[in-house]
Amino acid sequence: MLIRKEEALAYHSSEPAGKVSVTPTKPCRTQLDLSLAYTPGVAVPCLEIHEDPAKVYQYTAKGNLVAVVSNGTAVLGLGNIGPAAGKPVMEGKGVLFKRFADIDVFDIELATEDPAEVIRACQLLEPTFGGINLEDIKAPECFEIEEELRRTLKIPVFHDDQHGTAIISGAALLNAVELAGKRLEDVRIVFSGAGASAISCADHYIRMGACLENILMCDTKGVIHAGRTKGMNKYKERFARDTEARTLEDAMKGADVFIGLSSANCVTPEMLHLMADRPIVFALANPDPEIPYDVAVEARPDVIMATGRSDFPNQVNNVLGFPFIFRGALDVRATAINDEMKLAATYALALLAKQDVPDSVRRAYGVESMDFGREYLIPKPFDTRVLTWVAPAVARAAMETGVAQKPLELDIYRERLEFRLGKSREVMRMSIHKAQRSPKRVVLPEGDQDRILRAAQILIDERIARPVILGDPAKIRARISELRLRFDHGADIVDPATDPRRENYIEEFVRLRHRKGVTPREAPALMLDPTRFGCMMVHRGDAEALIGGVSQHYPETIRPALEIISVKPGVKRLAGMYMLIMPKGQIYFLADTTMNIEPSAEDLAEIAINTAEAAKGFNIEPRVAMLSFSNFGSTRHPLTEKVQRATQLVRARAPWLQIDGEIMADTAVTPELLAEYPFSTLKEPANVLIAPSLEAGNIAYKLLLRLGGAEAVGPIMLGFSKPVAVLQRGADVNEIVHMAAIAVVEAQTHEPVLEADRV
Repeated sequence: MLIRKEEALAYHSSEPAGKVSVTPTKPCRTQLDLSLAYTPGVAVPCLEIHEDPAKVYQYTAKGNLVAVVSNGTAVLGLGNIGPAAGKPVMEGKGVLFKRFADIDVFDIELATEDPAEVIRACQLLEPTFGGINLEDIKAPECFEIEEELRRTLKIPVFHDDQHGTAIISGAALLNAVELAGKRLEDVRIVFSGAGASAISCADHYIRMGACLENILMCDTKGVIHAGRTKGMNKYKERFARDTEARTLEDAMKGADVFIGLSSANCVTPEMLHLMADRPIVFALANPDPEIPYDVAVEARPDVIMATGRSDFPNQVNNVLGFPFIFRGALDVRATAINDEMKLAATYALALLAKQDVPDSVRRAYGVESMDFGREYLIPKPFDTRVLTWVAPAVARAAMETGVAQKPLELDIYRERLEFRLGKSREVMRMSIHKAQRSPKRVVLPEGDQDRILRAAQILIDERIARPVILGDPAKIRARISELRLRFDHGADIVDPATDPRRENYIEEFVRLRHRKGVTPREAPALMLDPTRFGCMMVHRGDAEALIGGVSQHYPETIRPALEIISVKPGVKRLAGMYMLIMPKGQIYFLADTTMNIEPSAEDLAEIAINTAEAAKGFNIEPRVAMLSFSNFGSTRHPLTEKVQRATQLVRARAPWLQIDGEIMADTAVTPELLAEYPFSTLKEPANVLIAPSLEAGNIAYKLLLRLGGAEAVGPIMLGFSKPVAVLQRGADVNEIVHMAAIAVVEAQTHEPVLEADRV
């Protein structure tokens, strides 16, 4: 990707300048707030910490605060440009910590090249920070600084330039060696570069199982060999080999692996031809690798290659490591980041690369396919699963090696991490837990869709449901194999054209619809429709729920359900509801967003009661606002009077329900505005919002989604006697799984209904 100078400068200089700011986490709007935040209230936690220093983690931000410390002596590929010039990089590091792991950062640039002064500065900062990330400090001083800080501090210290590349490239190397059909302990490895990253990578690979004697390391003066004195230090000395090789070209003869941590274009195609079969080439110099990707692939079509660039496959990017390593270390209050924790991160990344890739990741990188193989060795930086895989692995290793001061229950910890990724994950995790208690059969009529098959794998693996997949069994099984999925005996594959129940289903369909336009001649063809066949399975009790709509328009899924699935007793009007999770965690239930264009007062009352019941199903006590463009009679109009009438009907039918209306949307959700109406029965802001029309509801949820940053779960259908979920067209795998979990939970509470209640 080409970045223009002007574009980069404009990005960093636009108001406010830089990339970070400090945002208070507690309110400071009133005199009471001020007294609690500062004097006299602040004295109370001060005294508590004085009595028990460990309480600093309870009463301050220390436990989620990392210092990014640099003296600017080795900034990116720019060299020794000094601390001030390096500050944009350190701010950027803070952005990545926050974006990927929700860790707060202060960047600290030190005006010294004396290692002793850097060490002393960090030691003096220990009371402030939960961890220290050393950054862009040149070798060999960086080794000395980190070693001394690890020895003297009781908080985790991590030099990312050393260990970050080692951890990420180590995961890629494990998978590359496997794909090449080789063993790590046997491969010959050549390094171009002998600085902090290269030495740390070599040490890490040895801990992974590589053989020290099989490593040749080269610097600007050639191969590091026994007896060489020029340009040596104690860290390089360990890698001095008894060899006749003196140049990088000599070293690469017969090598299995090349690791480049040096400079651009120092490797030629001819040098690649000297390597062994199925060579592994990690050309990690940035922004230009030791050999361009396309040149390497053309020279050696059998090459397995990684670079540091995002525009080629297999980007070795340190952002896959440091945010999540610190997350795990901070959360167990580790006193250090040890070798076992680094190895745990490597193994977690290597294993994650072999898992099915979410649609959100595929979309972020603009590709249809992303599967474990030569062009996908390690996860992508924007794969949110990295947090929930790497941080727990690091935390476990910290606990097992005795450096954790705050042991965690890892299953609960993973759920907390998911919450950091978004409130919707916490809400959906609750539904998933409920579903897992008693999984049900869920029909997935669009068995020809990859997203459906990948979602089915998750439903099986997490024991959420037993998928019933409709379509041509031979084609479905072939695609399962191509996607490298393993259904084993966890799913049923059903062909509507040949299933033995087909004739009975046709007879039942004619019985249901013979006075509603369906003839016996037409019924067999209609029953070939997978959605209609799936609805009949649910109707007849051969499955408990149906999820559809990924590849077809809304009416194509809802119409068969309306024909076949009955409604709940007493329900006259079906409705669609979205659960909306706002950026600060507030949850709202909004209806009707999908079904009723101009509902009557009676319709609105029924929709309100059904939506409130649905909210209770998510363990949320409903507070219902009947929305309009008027507050409690401030505007007289037939539309506001309709909402008033609906509110009265709800109070009569469901006196237990906290409800008020007609009310404006901003009044309903804003405490200060609601307080202006002390007579209102809403004593707290509403969380169930009933729109007066489909037009209003649909517009509202889409604006909240696109402009308000809301996360949406739905549409959730209200009123069917058995669960039917109509997905948004193009829904991704996670959305399918979430809706299936909701459907299973609903099915768990299913009660038989009377024939007369059918639509």
